[in-house]
Amino acid sequence: MHKVFARTAFAIGIIASPAALAEDRTIILAVSNMDCAACPSIVKSSLQAVPGVAKVAVSFKEKTATIVYDDAKTDVSRLMSATTNAGYPSAPKS
Repeated sequence: MHKVFARTAFAIGIIASPAALAEDRTIILAVSNMDCAACPSIVKSSLQAVPGVAKVAVSFKEKTATIVYDDAKTDVSRLMSATTNAGYPSAPKS
């Protein structure tokens, strides 16, 4: 009985370990080509479609997008690709 319990606990630990290492990160991207009031909505929806994105705030005035994402499910290059593919190239704001 103890062996079964120990094996089960070990298996659960291995399965759960990637989730334990995952962390929410926040990045601010400088976004190009936002010329009109509709642009932030397009940028926001393109970012929200990326798996692992938890929250997006886009500023037309600042020409930025602030994204909270799970770094186990996506990365900055995928976020930049999403905006670029929507017609709005982006890069991490320095």
